[in-house]
Order: sequence, then C-alpha cells, then structure tokens
Amino acid sequence: MLRPRITPCLLVHEGGLVKTVGFKDPKYVGDPINAVKIFNEKESDELVVLDIDATRNGAEPDYKLIQDLAAECRMPLAYGGGVRTPEQAKRIIELGVEKVCISSAAIEDPTVIRRIADAVGGQSVVVVLDVRKKTGFFASGYELCTHNATKAHKLDPVAFAKECQAQGAGEIVLNSVDRDGVMKGYDLELARQVRAAIRIPMSVLGGAGSLADIEALIKTCGVVGCAAGSLFVFKGQYRAVLINYPQPAQKDALFAAALPR
Repeated sequence: MLRPRITPCLLVHEGGLVKTVGFKDPKYVGDPINAVKIFNEKESDELVVLDIDATRNGAEPDYKLIQDLAAECRMPLAYGGGVRTPEQAKRIIELGVEKVCISSAAIEDPTVIRRIADAVGGQSVVVVLDVRKKTGFFASGYELCTHNATKAHKLDPVAFAKECQAQGAGEIVLNSVDRDGVMKGYDLELARQVRAAIRIPMSVLGGAGSLADIEALIKTCGVVGCAAGSLFVFKGQYRAVLINYPQPAQKDALFAAALPR
C-alpha cells in the first residue's frame, strides 16, 4: 500500500543552510552536509535541497555541493537551483541525485520539461510551483511566481500543473509563498485544487508547523508528499535550531489517523 512521504526541504543560500519567511530574510540554521547526516540517522523518507541563489543570480547549479550532498545522503535526494537544460539535469543525475527540480525554466518554456524528461526519465523530473495569492482590491485566486517570489507570472497554478503533467513531469511540488516559514498550516484549498487536477505524484510545501498539519494535508489530499522546512529545523515557540524528524511509530500513528481504513 502506498504511503504518504514526509520530506524535509532544505534551502541553501551562500553555501549555508537557511530558513526564510515568505521567501524573505534568510536565517542561517547550519551546514547542509551536517543536516543531511542527521536526516540519515533519523531515516527520513527523502530529502529536497533547493539552492535559492542560483536562478536569481543566473548561476549554474553548484555541482561540487551536489556531489557532496549525494555522497553523504542515504535517502532519495531531489535537487533544484539553476537547472535550465537537459545537459545540466543529466549531469546532476549522474552525480547520484534521484530527482532534479526545475521552476522558472519550466514557466518560461514548458517544453523544457519534456526535453529534460527525455534525457533523464520523467520520474526524475520535479516541477516546483511557487504560488501566492493575488493581491489587489479586486484580486482573487492564485498566481505563479519565480526568482524567490520577486517575479510574478499571470499563470493559473492549476492549469499550469496540468501542463507540466502533459509535458512529462514526474512530480509537482506545490510551494505556498504566503505560508512559507509561518508554521500555521498548509494552504489546504490550494492543495486540494491542484491534487484534483493531476494524476502524477504531488508534494506540498509551505506552512507545516506540527504533525497535525501533516495529518490535515493527508486527510484533504490522500497519499501525497508532505514537505516542510521550518518544522524540521526549528523546535519550540522560540524557534531554536534543532534538526528533527518524526519517529517511525509517530508516522504510523499519523497515517493510521489520516488515511481511510
């Protein structure tokens, strides 16, 4: 029986591990390699690492960091940041990474999804959709954005998720800009809309502050990836830095409570 995945998402900024709020004000929380070692010990289902500098700076993926992460990681690893071409994606996969994440490149030209899928296999292509609520007095609904939420695109996230699926993406990561780092729960309505529109695997990121939030997401969307950043690097009301992850018994209890019997 398929089970939801619980996935830490690590953000890399200037070589260090950081956490943001609303995609702003990155706070240093440690060394990425040390974090990977701890998540190995805690037997994380998988791990997502996103370089938040590369695309904004027009830089290549950091292949040395990717190589070091892949060498240390004992769980499936997804990496994103600066990936724009099939050649870059293939090089990353050859370093030992299971999945390559793309975002702005896919929005600018959705056919790149197909070209990367042809190069590395559709199962290895993850499209990250950074989504925020539209602003303005008469605005409603959601819009896609890129470049650390500094560039808005007049694209509907649900329609674009369907386009990504048609182009051969293996997975969608739905990332709520508004909920990033707030730790008050996922945007369940956004997650429900996208989950209903696509058949491929989906992970949801942005807002998790407790295992109860993960349970609520699974109850809403079924078997999905439940990704989180702050939840797995902070502890307590004062947000002390502490790498953590649920124990197997906690996960079993959570899934038993969230999934239909």
